[in-house]
Amino acid sequence: MTSRGELWLIRHGETEWSRSGQHTSRTDLPLTPEGEQKARAAGRLLHGHKFALVLSSPMQRARETARLAGFEPEVIDDLREWDYGAYEGRTTQEIRKDAPGWTIWTAPPPGGETADQVGSRADRVIARAVSAGGDVAVFGHGHMLMDTCCVCWPRDGWNWSRRRAGCLCWRPDRSVCSDTSGRRG
Repeated sequence: MTSRGELWLIRHGETEWSRSGQHTSRTDLPLTPEGEQKARAAGRLLHGHKFALVLSSPMQRARETARLAGFEPEVIDDLREWDYGAYEGRTTQEIRKDAPGWTIWTAPPPGGETADQVGSRADRVIARAVSAGGDVAVFGHGHMLMDTCCVCWPRDGWNWSRRRAGCLCWRPDRSVCSDTSGRRG
């Protein structure tokens, strides 16, 4: 790619488990009505923007967010959420009763993926995005998108901004954020 495009990372809209704080990777949950509204709101934000490539996780919550936002994404398995293994469906508070101080970043979940495994998938997503030759929209999941940002951080001196929001744009001279997840901050 001769010129850098923007990488737009859009977290899926709300599900019942994201609302309650339960870790959700393999469980294929639909969006709540609020999640559907937020996905449409993301579509209004992104309306008219020309993307060279639009990617999505295969999970229905990401695909439906993309569809409601007005896109027909290419579905790629590498955008699956971090596999939480035995922690699937549990909240961080519940997990910490058995594993005090646990975070996804410091200890792999039993039977789930390691940070290195997720990072390898993020590397492939970034390589695919870079090869697109323009702006890329990625519809996915919170931890996977954060890992993708971490992979991007040192690359070519680019800057990125991650806020607890649903839509992120990363490029050398600015960032754009808008919320599709229902979180603020």
